Amino acid sequence: MIDDRETIVRAQFEAFRDRRREDSQALLAPDFTFTSPYDDAISRDAFFERCWPNGDHFVDFRIERMASNDTGVFVTYLVITETGDQFRNTEYLTVYGGLIRSVDVYFGASYREGTFVAKQPAG
Repeated sequence: MIDDRETIVRAQFEAFRDRRREDSQALLAPDFTFTSPYDDAISRDAFFERCWPNGDHFVDFRIERMASNDTGVFVTYLVITETGDQFRNTEYLTVYGGLIRSVDVYFGASYREGTFVAKQPAG
């Protein structure tokens, strides 16, 4: 049987992929935070302002792996953008009380038309 945390996380990814913002908002706790190499524990409102619009440029977004533990779920996914860029990230989403409390994103390599694209160091 699929763990409830995995069901909640899968529903969130499907809402993001299908651009169903209201469904996504319903799955996020009021005190939700989002952390990535670009964002340090930004709020739920900041997530929808800064990150949500990026999904408008995805032509394919699919979950490849999920693994849960007592507090959350690891998800690895593949994205292909409308410009042909591809990237694979892993996220850890904490889930408590039926809501996603936080997301930590770990970026993977990027590709354009099958060729590796090096990321530029920050700073």
